Amino acid sequence: MNILEIIEKKTKGEELTKEELNYAIMGYVNDEIPDYQMSSFLMAVYLKGMTDKETIDLTDIMLHSGKVLDFGFDSIDKHSTGGVGDKTTIVLAPLMAALDVKMLKMSGRGLGHTGGTIDKLEAISGFQTNISLEEVQKQVEDIGVAIVSQMGGLCPADKKLYALRDVTGTVASIPLIASSIMSKKLASGASKIIIDLKVGNGALMTNLEDAKELARIMVNIGHLNGKETICVLTNMDEPLGNAIGNSLEVLEAIDTLKGNGPKDLNELVINLGSLMLSLDKNMPIEEAIEYVENALEKGLGYEKLVEMVAYQHGDIDNIPVSSKKFDIKAYQSGYIKSINALKLGELARKLGAGRFAKDDVIDQTVGFVLHKKVGDKVLKDEVLITVYYNEKDLPLSDIFDCFEYSDEEISKPTLIYEIIKKENL
Repeated sequence: MNILEIIEKKTKGEELTKEELNYAIMGYVNDEIPDYQMSSFLMAVYLKGMTDKETIDLTDIMLHSGKVLDFGFDSIDKHSTGGVGDKTTIVLAPLMAALDVKMLKMSGRGLGHTGGTIDKLEAISGFQTNISLEEVQKQVEDIGVAIVSQMGGLCPADKKLYALRDVTGTVASIPLIASSIMSKKLASGASKIIIDLKVGNGALMTNLEDAKELARIMVNIGHLNGKETICVLTNMDEPLGNAIGNSLEVLEAIDTLKGNGPKDLNELVINLGSLMLSLDKNMPIEEAIEYVENALEKGLGYEKLVEMVAYQHGDIDNIPVSSKKFDIKAYQSGYIKSINALKLGELARKLGAGRFAKDDVIDQTVGFVLHKKVGDKVLKDEVLITVYYNEKDLPLSDIFDCFEYSDEEISKPTLIYEIIKKENL
């Protein structure tokens, strides 16, 4: 058995055995297979796909490439497949902890044009995301919440593959996404898993058909491993909330926890939060919605965020944003018909808010703040978007191209498309 034969077999669209997958993945983890050969393997998977059996086997190999945690208490894990402006975890995790739902959240860094929760939290001065297993367990027991980066001993196969996929154009692959997400979720010890599966031009899944297929395989993998798993399909045809960029998104998450968040982010947090609370406490969804809305209104989640940041050695009052900024104004009146989330995500990456190479250093202080969303009326010379920059600048035309206008009134887009559970499949 050798890696070239495995790559050639997958390039022909043939099904790989679990032994062949294990040889490729663990060979890469153990530095026996170089980046360039694993890149070819990933591209073959990206182009030819995988059967359900291959995806399930790949998930199991990645899951057991390292530790599988068991903290001895029930917890819910929430995951997002990634989008532009998606700071939901930073709002939802402390909010759920304030409602007595234990949240041990292991999050990732940016992938492609999408931002990563860990990169965002590291915009908080001093905030530590690499903490020991013992510290994480004590923190969750003490205050009910921790958001940390993937631990060294947890799914090392995914950690290496994740970084390589980001820079080889192999991000948007259903089997690679499914195995990456589910190996981490299963290894993290949560008893129930909620997945916010983004759909649209700013997401890894750009259409509902592919998103439903990804949801199907992830829900099945979860249940095969004894974990109740639910996928919520949500709209990512425009950025979520108003802020795009690490520090800016953390500040918007704080505003949301204080009850002053943008409508779409509030709606998503309430829907996901009530589903999680209902699942954890076995209560009717209507009752769970009331609890979540009340906690947001009273700022209970913000108090819990302050506790979490302090535990993880951060300074909640020190979240630097670039002092260099300029406003871009509308060149005509009308209604915002569309906002290209993908292009804005890529432009944020060009500003320095994301990576193009594995070892790129992110500029936490740059990004965008939207002042108009899809369906909003705009007058000529009104501010559309504020750009925060440092060393890197952007042509105005690139930003103007992200907005499409209409003379006629536009309805606000649907945020939540569908909830997929095992019994729905």
